[in-house]
Amino acid sequence: MAYRRTPAVEARLAAQRETIFQAAVAVLSEQGYQGLTIAAVATRAGVATGSVYTHFSGKSDLVVAVFREIVGREVAAVNTAAGPGRSAAARISAVIETFGGRAMKNPKLAYTLLAEPVDAAVDAERLVFRRTFADAFAAAVADGVADGELGPQNVPLVAASLVGATAEVLTGPLAAGGSDPAVLHDLVRFALTAVGCPPEAR
Repeated sequence: MAYRRTPAVEARLAAQRETIFQAAVAVLSEQGYQGLTIAAVATRAGVATGSVYTHFSGKSDLVVAVFREIVGREVAAVNTAAGPGRSAAARISAVIETFGGRAMKNPKLAYTLLAEPVDAAVDAERLVFRRTFADAFAAAVADGVADGELGPQNVPLVAASLVGATAEVLTGPLAAGGSDPAVLHDLVRFALTAVGCPPEAR
C-alpha cells in the first residue's frame, strides 16, 4: 500500500517549504543570485541542507519558484495601478511608477530578478515577465490609439520598447543599491514622449 501523508505531515511540510522560500528571498535580497547557495538558504531557514532538497531540486528550481511568486505580485500590482478607465498617459505613468517604485524598495532583489546574470531556467521566467509587463503597456497604448488620445502606431513594438527602456534605465540605480525618484520622473516623461502624448500630459 502506498504511503499517504497525514494532514499534520502535509501542514508541517508546507510550513517548512514556506520557511525555506522566505529564507531564499532574504538571501537573494542581501547577496543576489550569485551569492545564493542551498547551504546559505538552509542556514537562514534553520533547517538541514537536505530539507531544502525535499522541496526544491536545486538552486535553479528554488529561484524559479521565488521569481514566479514575486513577479506575480509585481504584475498584479502593475495591472491594478494601470487598469482601464483612465487616460493612456495616466496608465503608462502608473506602470512605470508602480513597478519602479516597488523595485527601488528592495534594489538588490529587484536587480537580481531584472538583470543579474542567471541560469537558463531563471532567464526563461524573466522573458515571461517581460512579455506580461509589455502587455500592460500595450493595453494602455492600444486604448489610447482607439480613443484618439494617441496617434496610430505599432503597439507591440512600442510596448516592447517601453519595457526595454524601463529595464535599461532602472538597472543602473538598482545595481548601485540606490533609490532615485528623479529617475522614474524622467523615465515617465520619456515614455509619454515616445508614444506621442501631448505636451500637457507629460
